[in-house]
Amino acid sequence: MKNVTHSFVFLAHWPSAGSFGLNTDILATNLINLTVVVGVLIYFGKGVLKDLLDNRKQRILSTIRNSEELRRGTIEQLEKARIRLQKVELEADEYRMNGYSEIEREKANLINATSISLEQLEKSKNETLYFEKQRAMNQVRQRVFQQAVQGALGTLNSCLNTELHFRTIRANIGILGAMEWKR
Repeated sequence: MKNVTHSFVFLAHWPSAGSFGLNTDILATNLINLTVVVGVLIYFGKGVLKDLLDNRKQRILSTIRNSEELRRGTIEQLEKARIRLQKVELEADEYRMNGYSEIEREKANLINATSISLEQLEKSKNETLYFEKQRAMNQVRQRVFQQAVQGALGTLNSCLNTELHFRTIRANIGILGAMEWKR
């Protein structure tokens, strides 16, 4: 800026020709110069500035339109997602209820199967106890019978003599022979 001011100062030393002269008052000349510069800028820059502002306005409007379209699309997607969420929640509730009923059904089946198994085990236990009791009783009978036979044989051997023995054998043979004739 100093260079511009110095150039005007040097112009002031030129000899003035007629009515043409330079104003050396800096404040007055700066105001005039600024007015001229602003006037020229407004006159010539008005078109450029208007074009820049119009372009900016168009970009802003297109951005707003795009934002509105995106917002509408997002709202539609949100509504679709809400509908899908409701469907999924209904399906989940249905699966949950089916799962609970399936669990209850399986529980009842398991209880029934267990009670049947317990009844069968109880029946098997009772049968086993009965057979064991019968077997024990048979073993006791066999022992008693063996002891009775041994006692009877001992008594017979001690009481019987040979002749009584032969008579008994003959009587038994006679009984057997009579049985054969009846047949």
